[in-house]
Amino acid sequence: MKRRVLFLCTGNSARSVLAEATLRAWAGNRFEAFSAGSKPAGQVNPHALAQLAAEGISTAGLRSKSWDEFATADAAPMDLVVTVCDSAAAETCPVVFGDFLRVHWGLPDPAAVSGTDEEKAAAFRQAHRVIKARLLAFLALPAEAWNDRQALKTQLDRIGFVEPEDEALSHG
Repeated sequence: MKRRVLFLCTGNSARSVLAEATLRAWAGNRFEAFSAGSKPAGQVNPHALAQLAAEGISTAGLRSKSWDEFATADAAPMDLVVTVCDSAAAETCPVVFGDFLRVHWGLPDPAAVSGTDEEKAAAFRQAHRVIKARLLAFLALPAEAWNDRQALKTQLDRIGFVEPEDEALSHG
């Protein structure tokens, strides 16, 4: 059974799109990945698209969209909703209701970085490194983990604190 995962943030132009495209590229037949925002920017940040392309991850079909598309009565139900907004920066995370697991994997918004194009690109590279580390931890969960919702929630909550450096420690 394919599980449906929605990555949710405010603008749906950077972090949630990076997560959606990366999980879609890596998930095989295990997951369907989606992203949305509570106040969509209307377009995917060009630095997010460049970062994905640099990693060889398809950007086909990516767009900035409202979570309203996933809240209609005829929308396919989600199994997991992951918010990626940065509560540490007092960024308002969307509140969602439904019969799915909800977890928070917050990280700073690379789209909020000002400076040179290289400084902006570096912020997107770092955000994507964090997302990739968390998605690797997510994909490492056994399929049976979904049988115990509370234990799964605990494991998913922990993944929200995974940083790229942690990944090197756990594999070495």
